[in-house]
Amino acid sequence: MTAKSQTEWTADPSELLRVGEGFRLADVDADSAPGYDGDKKDGAADLEAGAAELDELQERLFAQSRVIDDSPAVLLILQAMDSAGKGGIVRHVIGATDPQGAHLKAFKAPTEEERAHDFLWRIEKEVPPPGYIGVFDRSHYEDVLIGRVRELAPPDEIERRYDAINDFEARLVERGIRIIKVMLHISPEEQKARLMERLERPDKHWKYNPGDVDERLRWPQYMDAYQTVFERTSTDYAPWHVVPANAKWYARVAVQALLLQALEDIDPQWPAADFDVEAEKQRLAAS
Repeated sequence: MTAKSQTEWTADPSELLRVGEGFRLADVDADSAPGYDGDKKDGAADLEAGAAELDELQERLFAQSRVIDDSPAVLLILQAMDSAGKGGIVRHVIGATDPQGAHLKAFKAPTEEERAHDFLWRIEKEVPPPGYIGVFDRSHYEDVLIGRVRELAPPDEIERRYDAINDFEARLVERGIRIIKVMLHISPEEQKARLMERLERPDKHWKYNPGDVDERLRWPQYMDAYQTVFERTSTDYAPWHVVPANAKWYARVAVQALLLQALEDIDPQWPAADFDVEAEKQRLAAS
């Protein structure tokens, strides 16, 4: 099934982009636009059309939760190398929805208090409540990505965390939270160009972090760490999706499609009125 408002898909993006058995990140072309038969102009049109559908579905999800205590929620987890476009996804995809029904959390380096607890402690507190679309800009996966590459925890602890993550996500799914895990995949060449643009434009200097160059030097190690993450944590109940992201327009329309499909599957309904509508019309007209 593809999103009703997006017209250029030739295959189901939730299946096409899903990490399955035998998946190799090294085989993914970051310049590609798998399953999409249009160009940048078509992508912009689909993104605009999808925004209206996404807005309605999110409002229905939020409205339904006002009367159903165990209403579902959606959690979008975004992971990527720096400058891959997570902010653009939040702005151009999630930004089309009503802020009152969305919960965004950008996880930075853990604080001293957070380091005193298990790595999932701070994550648990940001899980979206019923009726919300939650977005994690980076997430608990940092603890098995940078944690592994930078050797911030011993190997046995990193190994423990994969199973802890799977158990955690299984509990969320049991609570009715639909998890969409996305890795935005860019090439090192594209990242270099985007970082250089930040240096060349004074209005982008605030987005530049000198530490990004240090992380670039560890690109192969990060790709290996991501491959292990996919092998250990892409489950039937919370699969990973790898989205080629050198073309920002494709990444945005693809993530929007994944969200739309999840919400269409949930099929939230407008709550029925718990009052006599016709009687209220008469009362209002007479007031």
